[in-house]
Amino acid sequence: MDVGTRLKEVRKKSGLSQRELAKRAGVTNSTISMIEKNSVSPSVSSLKKVLGGIPLSLTEFFETEDTSQTATPVVYPAEEFLDSSVESVEFKLIGKDFHNRAMTFLVECLPPGAGTGAELYTHDGEEAGYVLSGKLELTVDEETYIVEAGQGYYFESSRPHRFHNPFDEECRLVSSTTPANF
Repeated sequence: MDVGTRLKEVRKKSGLSQRELAKRAGVTNSTISMIEKNSVSPSVSSLKKVLGGIPLSLTEFFETEDTSQTATPVVYPAEEFLDSSVESVEFKLIGKDFHNRAMTFLVECLPPGAGTGAELYTHDGEEAGYVLSGKLELTVDEETYIVEAGQGYYFESSRPHRFHNPFDEECRLVSSTTPANF
């Protein structure tokens, strides 16, 4: 997906100027402009911050079709996962059509060097995850943890946090957040 074009589309649909969105999101006007021109590729935390000024969740941002009139499936084949990937971090949302979702459930892949950005970020709710393969560097409240395959994590998302893969192999995991803000 073309993140810049999509941001411009949702910003205009919301009746916001670049300046107003920047003010609401707490970023510079040039940040919005550079994202919309695809001059920069925002990190997950940066994109969430910008979308908070609309307000719009990551799921709503990446969802381009109207699913309000369709029946809610129970089983989701992999090809029906919503691709919410940002930069090189792959996020696949399971249950995108579930009406009034209370949680976000993701399959994630972080290649070597990838992560949610340099800045710690916060949001309402809780997060949990299980590493399927590779290792993940998780920072919560300025303390860094190495989560290896077969291990999991769980914390309140109001605590400053970030995810990063500084290792030589990709990290695959499943994760969930509440509320469904992704």
